[in-house]
Amino acid sequence: MALNTAVTATPRIATGKGAARSLRRAGKLPAVVYGHHRAPEALELDALSFERLLTSIGASTAMIELTVDGRDPVKALIREVQRDPVRPSNLLHVDLYEVRGDEKITVEVPVHLTGIASGVRNFAGVLDHILHRIEIEVFPADMPDHIDVDVTLMEIGEVIFVRDIQIPNAEILNDPDQAVCTVVPPRVEEAPVVEAEVAPVEPELIRKPKPEDEADEE
Repeated sequence: MALNTAVTATPRIATGKGAARSLRRAGKLPAVVYGHHRAPEALELDALSFERLLTSIGASTAMIELTVDGRDPVKALIREVQRDPVRPSNLLHVDLYEVRGDEKITVEVPVHLTGIASGVRNFAGVLDHILHRIEIEVFPADMPDHIDVDVTLMEIGEVIFVRDIQIPNAEILNDPDQAVCTVVPPRVEEAPVVEAEVAPVEPELIRKPKPEDEADEE
């Protein structure tokens, strides 16, 4: 299960792009919490503290303990973290989803490939990681941080599918026939084609006979 981390927030009154920019200039991070039959509530967090939190947890499956304005804390899942496309280190907005221990949630969990495939180690094959995240339905207490897939025994041409993966106490929602990874033959670079040089053909000169040549022919 993802590490529970305490986060303190305050209600956010002003909304809109202008208000969000003002918050970020003041070192605050706009956020929203929703879920569990509650109306979405606009919040503001301390940007620096939340950025530090993200460096120590996996945001996609991170469960936090959220306290808003001194109320009783609730469990919340970090659903989405929006970043500046030009400066990804700058956080723009965070979506939080309140969860309850007795209710299942749907999350995407990262897939980690472990080991060195036999086809790579012995035959110079290439491991192709196709599916990087698997969607599951699970109780919060059973939610994994990631899914380990051992590729050690894979030979060239072999494929691991979603149906080959088991996650305790969770239901996988992806298509069972979806490929997770495969080992392909070594990529051989084709040698460049060198065109043979052809000697230039000298043009045939057609010379008009001189009068004395014509006399000789007679």
